Amino acid sequence: MAQIGVLGCGMVGSAIAVDLAKSHSVLVADKSKKALSEVKTKAENLNTVVADLTDADAIADVISEMDLVVCAVPGFMGFEVLKTVLTNKKSAVDISFFPENALDLDYLAKKNNVFAIVDCGVAPGMDNILLGHHNDKMAVTKFECLVGGLPRRRVWPFEYKAPFSPVDVIEEYTRPARYVENGKMVTRPPLTDCELVEFDKVGTLESFNTDGLRTLLTTMDHIPDMKEKTLRYPGHAEYIKVLAQTGFFSETPIEVNGISVSPLEFTAKVLIDNWALKKNESEFTVMRVIIEGEESGKMKRYSYNLYDETDTATGTSSMARTTGYTATAAVNYVLEKQQPEAGIIAPEVFGEMPDVCQYVLQYLADRNVHYKKEETTLSTERS
Repeated sequence: MAQIGVLGCGMVGSAIAVDLAKSHSVLVADKSKKALSEVKTKAENLNTVVADLTDADAIADVISEMDLVVCAVPGFMGFEVLKTVLTNKKSAVDISFFPENALDLDYLAKKNNVFAIVDCGVAPGMDNILLGHHNDKMAVTKFECLVGGLPRRRVWPFEYKAPFSPVDVIEEYTRPARYVENGKMVTRPPLTDCELVEFDKVGTLESFNTDGLRTLLTTMDHIPDMKEKTLRYPGHAEYIKVLAQTGFFSETPIEVNGISVSPLEFTAKVLIDNWALKKNESEFTVMRVIIEGEESGKMKRYSYNLYDETDTATGTSSMARTTGYTATAAVNYVLEKQQPEAGIIAPEVFGEMPDVCQYVLQYLADRNVHYKKEETTLSTERS
């Protein structure tokens, strides 16, 4: 039984801790006594500790006896937390999706002879694993991922609930979006190129540009066309653009009645209640991954479709399940099967390792998270 430390006990971190506690001894750390108290009632082999995860010394104490660490902190904390974990010579699986370039920590992981599988959630994460798997078997020419997590009940004006902190979501809405077209990287404003797309069980959603390719821009730079777009109910992007255009996401403080206030912090405080999932509120995750390329002399298309809902029996949200269980699948794979070499391991590189893709898909299916695979022959020879 491995000793695993989980840093962060939010919606996803708690789901990770409970799932891992089925087979391992888990210590979960967070500053919230309430969150820790709630998660401890959900599983055996699970211990908790109150800790300030912005404090490197506190992290070092928490992980000192751990065989492996899972980083599940908010994105704005993620880079420094992972850096601290690697500095303390511990390997990790990370789902914090921080805005910094994770590959910048490759030198540190190699120096300390440890690894970190980063961006190991649903997207980025599972879509990358699927791409890595096919990249090992075919000459990929196109990769596209459309993904979103949404509430079942649509409430005006945003018709959205944030599975992560509003600051992290806003950061995704304000960071320039990069994608690859005809072999060249293109940078566009976020929330642009809105398109309406139909999905089974959901209906019509809008897709728009966000900066979701991340490590793929470096590791898969041989693929001529790559794009990731976020899915929301139609009209959401326009409301967000209004907030952005009028300065509500600015980090530059303004003075209000003699008090200095950051518009971004103010907006996040307002939205945190509007966007928070209420108790027993159902939500779903929808994703479509398309991979095209030449395989065995034929042009092929592989399509993976995910639709997943809140687990009403346990109250575990779909975003926690689809994100968290991808991470716990990675944890179990490296403990049971094979560990990667030292360094920062992008999820697509992880997906190229032997049987990883099938292992993760089966692990998710065992938890009732199902990816529907479709294979199409586009032509008998490459055009």
